[in-house]
Amino acid sequence: MELPNRDGDGYLTNMNDWTPEIARAMAEADGFELNDERWEQVVKAREYYEEHAVVPPIRKFSKYLGADQKGMFQLWLTGPMKPITKYGGLPKPTGCV
Repeated sequence: MELPNRDGDGYLTNMNDWTPEIARAMAEADGFELNDERWEQVVKAREYYEEHAVVPPIRKFSKYLGADQKGMFQLWLTGPMKPITKYGGLPKPTGCV
């Protein structure tokens, strides 16, 4: 699958290019595994974005998920909002990620 244009950080340059298949292909191209738990968080972030038109900070998002913030950092091995928004085809998070 040919990936749409991405910026230097790997984010889609056009949010409308996003599909679940493209998200998985992007993760694969990055050598990153989107397991079920990670995928669920990506989908939830898209839902949150559709409702609020903003990328939530990790504290708000973990509450929204009913997830443990520390557990999310362990799951993603990094600040979770970066990969979640990248593979969710969402804008880059600002501030605390």
